[in-house]
Amino acid sequence: MPRRFADLKHNVFARHSNPWSAWTRWLSTPLVLVPLWTRRWSHAAIVGAWMAANPVIFPRPADEHAWSTRVVLGEELWITERPCDTAMAVNAAATLAGITALIAARRRRAAPAAGATAVMMALLLVYWRLMARYYNQQLRANTGRTPNTSRPAPRHPPEPVNRASTRPGP
Repeated sequence: MPRRFADLKHNVFARHSNPWSAWTRWLSTPLVLVPLWTRRWSHAAIVGAWMAANPVIFPRPADEHAWSTRVVLGEELWITERPCDTAMAVNAAATLAGITALIAARRRRAAPAAGATAVMMALLLVYWRLMARYYNQQLRANTGRTPNTSRPAPRHPPEPVNRASTRPGP
């Protein structure tokens, strides 16, 4: 069962690494506030269906050249290893901004909701930059190459680097 879940997760990330998927999902972030603002279950169903479908409706990208492709592939690796690093702090801050936006939307406070959403989306772009860097580092450490448009996207991203084995001995 765990292997099936890992394969499913990888397939979702592979399709979500399509730039159209990544960018449309990022641009859709404010839609999450609509159901709380309107208090309508139908809006929640529509937004929820879009957010659930978005990562899988686009095909796998042809290569890893696009920055957003490397972002999503890096996030897949990062989630597997989950290092306590700057990305985790940025992700936590973006989550806090998102919660603030949701509360403001529920209270129908437009300016705070919009401001918190803008902060969250900006922090997500910082997080994305860190994920692209993480992917490039993992790729370089495991294959000795950097992303290149002449090579197809890997079927499975490189394995995370074992930090313990790269540290010098006592």
